[in-house]
Amino acid sequence: ITLPAGALGELLFRPVNTRKDSSLWNELIERYHYLGYKPLPGAQIRYLVFSGPHLLAALGFGAAAWALAPRDRFIGWTAEQRVQNLHLVVNHARFLILPWVSSQNLASRVLAGVARRLPKDWQTRYGYQPVLLETFVEQGRFHGTCYRAGNWIQVGQTQGRGKLDRHTRYPLPVKDIFLYPLHKRFRRELRTS
Repeated sequence: ITLPAGALGELLFRPVNTRKDSSLWNELIERYHYLGYKPLPGAQIRYLVFSGPHLLAALGFGAAAWALAPRDRFIGWTAEQRVQNLHLVVNHARFLILPWVSSQNLASRVLAGVARRLPKDWQTRYGYQPVLLETFVEQGRFHGTCYRAGNWIQVGQTQGRGKLDRHTRYPLPVKDIFLYPLHKRFRRELRTS
């Protein structure tokens, strides 16, 4: 599929709710995403994105990182507020435009569409709406162009350590941290004690 994003027509974001869709999503991510498939942590929603009958993309959202200094400074919350309200932050853990799809601006269009859709789907599934999205973009591999084009805010970088590595024994690539507010007063919501 080689078309400008505007020529693709309406995008359909189908939540992964069936075994068939789950198997398809897992297989696509394992085969075509550079990180491969791993179960998403905590509360999660996965999507398959279509234009008409054509499958274009797969996205996955899960639990936010526990402690992330640049994000936490940007929000301005206390450790206690973070413990109480971290569930209102959702991590955009997987984003895959299928390799046979070449469509300028499609990635930023997909990001905009899922940002509109996800809060309602999360409310339906979990009984509350998240107010902030976070994602990580590996430096040297990606530039974060679609996130910048979609008005995501770059707030800093990871330290190149995994969430379980307290002694820097297993260095990981440094990643840029991007955030996307889903609510005008996201800081107020996240700072509520």
